[in-house]
Amino acid sequence: MAEKTYNVLFVCTGNSARSILAEGVLNHLGRGRFRAFSAGSQPSGVVNPFARAELEALRLPTDGYRSKSWEEFAAGPGAPPMDFVFTVCDNAAGETCPVWPGQPTTAHWGVPDPAAFEGPDVRKQQVFHDTAMILKRRIELMLALPIDKLDAMSLQHAVRDIGRQ
Repeated sequence: MAEKTYNVLFVCTGNSARSILAEGVLNHLGRGRFRAFSAGSQPSGVVNPFARAELEALRLPTDGYRSKSWEEFAAGPGAPPMDFVFTVCDNAAGETCPVWPGQPTTAHWGVPDPAAFEGPDVRKQQVFHDTAMILKRRIELMLALPIDKLDAMSLQHAVRDIGRQ
C-alpha cells in the first residue's frame, strides 16, 4: 500500500518571505511524503529576494516560487485538498480565512516578519536565516509526529503546540 502524501499550505499576508521559506523547507525535508504550498491573503506579487537567497544558502531549489492568493487553494476547481494549513504571520492568523475543503488540521506558527527588518543587508540576511531556522525546526518537529497513528484531536493539539515553541 502506497504511503499517503500530505498537502500542507503555509499562509501569510504577502506570501513573499516566511510562507515561501516554509514551503521550500518542507518540500525538501518532507521527501515526497509532504507536498508544501504557500499563499497570501494579500499577496505582494513578488518573492522577497532575501527569501530566495536564503533558500539558495540552504541549498534548496529557488525556481517556481511565486507570490499568490490563498484563493487558489480554497474551494476552487483544481485546488489540491489540504491536510494541514499553517499561518506563519500574526496578520494572517487574525484574518477571516477561506473555507478549506476537507477540514484540514490548522495551527498558527507565527514568526516575526524578516522583510520588515530595516538595516544593513548583512543583518537582513541573518534575520532571514534565523526565520528559516525557526520554521525548519517546527517542520522537523511536525515530521517527527506519528501522524498516521494520531486521532484528529491529538494531531490538532500536537501541531498547535509546535507553534508555541
